[in-house]
Amino acid sequence: NRAMTTRQYARLLAEWTASIGLDPMMFGTHSLRRTKATLIYRRTGNLRAVQLLLGHTKIESTVRYLGIEVDDALAIAEQVDV
Repeated sequence: NRAMTTRQYARLLAEWTASIGLDPMMFGTHSLRRTKATLIYRRTGNLRAVQLLLGHTKIESTVRYLGIEVDDALAIAEQVDV
């Protein structure tokens, strides 16, 4: 029960993208990480949860990583009751 290496994961991703007619050079393992984080943020609006999932210590890093405006993130955060 061995873990998949980074190289094996990258190869698997390249094969998968090619098999569905996409250019493997346009996708990488890091793009999947960013996509997953973006989807979670869009569906939940929970910036803090995304920050924790990504392992960022600063919320500003997560905001930059997701490519969102700080004002938009703050507006969403204000809509969530604690």
